Amino acid sequence: MAEKDFRALYLHVPFCASKCAYCDFESAPCDRRDPLLSEYAVSVAGMVERVRSAGLLGALETAYIGGGTPTLLADGDLVRLVKISGPVGELSFEANPESLTAEKLVAAREAGATRVSIGVQSLNDRELRALGRVHTAETAIEALRLAAVSGLDVSCDLMGAIPLQTPESLRSSVRGVLGCGVGHVSVYPLQVEEGTPFGRAVDEGRMELPSTDREADAMEEAEALLRAAGFQRYEVASYALPGRDCRHNGHYWDGSAYLGLGTGAASMAHRALYERFRELAPGLPAMPDGNERARFSCTSTAPAVASAHGALEPLAWDVEFLTAGEAAAEDLMLAARTSKGIPGEQVARAGRLLGRERVLGALRGLERDGLLARVDDAWRPTERGWLLGNVVFGRLWSLASE
Repeated sequence: MAEKDFRALYLHVPFCASKCAYCDFESAPCDRRDPLLSEYAVSVAGMVERVRSAGLLGALETAYIGGGTPTLLADGDLVRLVKISGPVGELSFEANPESLTAEKLVAAREAGATRVSIGVQSLNDRELRALGRVHTAETAIEALRLAAVSGLDVSCDLMGAIPLQTPESLRSSVRGVLGCGVGHVSVYPLQVEEGTPFGRAVDEGRMELPSTDREADAMEEAEALLRAAGFQRYEVASYALPGRDCRHNGHYWDGSAYLGLGTGAASMAHRALYERFRELAPGLPAMPDGNERARFSCTSTAPAVASAHGALEPLAWDVEFLTAGEAAAEDLMLAARTSKGIPGEQVARAGRLLGRERVLGALRGLERDGLLARVDDAWRPTERGWLLGNVVFGRLWSLASE
């Protein structure tokens, strides 16, 4: 799918009240009174305007302001980013409970936001402290209730297989957020990453990695409660009431071109669109012959982004180029993350690039192992396939190099 414009926009706000013990995202603790926060927001807004003026956002359908903690920004700076991102059909912003207020919700909605995604993670205070979260269960519940009456669609994140969590405490967290009126819930198993406090604790023998069985049990427990409440899984970690899916996330899985601005923000574009964007950002290298897709992210620090004053020319980037065959294998892998699965037309397209029998052989092998099922004209994950997603993704991605 070679597009002439970006269909989705992501703006990254890399500031947090504190750094969580499991987090390896591009974010850092910052005093909300630091002028850097406002300078950064003004500069990123200027970058959006530059890209829009160049005609690269004419097909924009969704926008997402993530972090970090966007609600750590002053109301006016959050509103600035919301306004510059729209108007679009869906505009989300992330929030943490301790920095979300009724005033912020109203201001964001009036500026054009349609969704808020709140990082809850748990409704157990002992678990929250173990994760390094600065909010309490009571603060999270209050934030969810404020959001539920704000006029915005409300989503929240929870985590499974975390320190001190029991099956009953996980059930209590799921039931608690459902009781606050959310329409979308994402449930992620704990990932212990190198360089994080949790990663160091594992290396030093002070903490055990959660077992795959424990992770699977947590995901199955959460899914059962969410299904009973009318939520349907539409992606490996995300559940929603009918019509409440996050459209923005869908762009990451269907091969759409998306643009990320701000430190650490990731983008994907095919050759023609990448070269058009590169005219604004000459720090990006030309795409070599034989490649068709670029994945790139801004490596400039938050102070460097702020000091760019809306210009893209000074920014530094990390870039990965993919051949047409690699892009086709990647698209198969990403489609397998969703309940819609891999449609027949996508299988046929991949077959033309990677070899029809090779692609069908991989899919049939996953079907024999009970990880994918043929439903109508699509290959869709089974319950076992959801739990063993890394196996599915690995086999499909391996088509790019066999």
